[in-house]
Amino acid sequence: MDISVIVPLKDEEESLPELCAWIDKVMQTHGYAYEVLLIDDGSKDQSWEVIQRLAIENPNLKGISLNRNYGKSAALNTGFQVAVGKVVITMDADLQDSPEEIPELYRLITEEKYDLISGWKKERHDPLMKTIPTKLFNYITRLFSGIRLHDFNCGLKAYRLKVVKSIEVYGEMHRYIPVIAKWAGFTQIGEKVVKHQARKYGKTKFGLERFLYGFLDLLSITFVTRFRKRPMHFFGSMGILFFMLGFGLTAWLAYEKFHNVFYTNVKGREITDKPIFYLALMVMTMGSQFFLAGFLGEMITTNSHKTHEYVIADRVNC
Repeated sequence: MDISVIVPLKDEEESLPELCAWIDKVMQTHGYAYEVLLIDDGSKDQSWEVIQRLAIENPNLKGISLNRNYGKSAALNTGFQVAVGKVVITMDADLQDSPEEIPELYRLITEEKYDLISGWKKERHDPLMKTIPTKLFNYITRLFSGIRLHDFNCGLKAYRLKVVKSIEVYGEMHRYIPVIAKWAGFTQIGEKVVKHQARKYGKTKFGLERFLYGFLDLLSITFVTRFRKRPMHFFGSMGILFFMLGFGLTAWLAYEKFHNVFYTNVKGREITDKPIFYLALMVMTMGSQFFLAGFLGEMITTNSHKTHEYVIADRVNC
């Protein structure tokens, strides 16, 4: 199969028939063997009933209904698990992503040998309350990741199949898929300017709180991808640093006391009467705890193989 199109959705009953017809038209025009995976992330409207009807009309359409609203990352991850096309394309269901971009995205992956192509909505049809935070978010992500993309959160992306089978996304981490892919060893990451269309049906699911959660997820990805296989490298290093700092302070206090008693005949205050002594003890204790955390992390990493799983309520054509 040439292409798998993954469409995560929630409450998009109005746009689904038009979107699926548009995708099918593009695929038929270019002669692609394809599948469309519609992942219903706990919709409260009639989206699942619409998917079931469309799947009867077109066997290339496949639907998966999640038991509740897990979030976009869960929907994408579910689609990644079942996709079989040699090129996997993700797009939103609100008709703001154009299926007309699919042929060029497919070409960039198959002919230009990219691992991942991320869309860039250079001209957006969004309010300022969304575009300004988005620019800030993209700037911070570029600084953290070193990946020179303008639009990390664009829903329109294309992947080599091996990429989506090698990564896992959860929480709000769908916006950091290029970062996750890079740290998984897929470094051929490119960008394509794509057309952004105004929303035709429904209302946006955007909320400013997503940027707070997104930033926290960026910190999580930065830590997890670098240290999940070697937590002792992080916690052990921190533990040794803190312990040596506390030990050094304690040794300095002991030396100062020894020097005053035997060389200057000045008794001075007892070591235990000085607040810095208790600070040194606290720092040494923190160092020991960091080291133990690293040791426990190594044991958990060695013995744990748990992945994030989501409850599927129903399927159609798959």
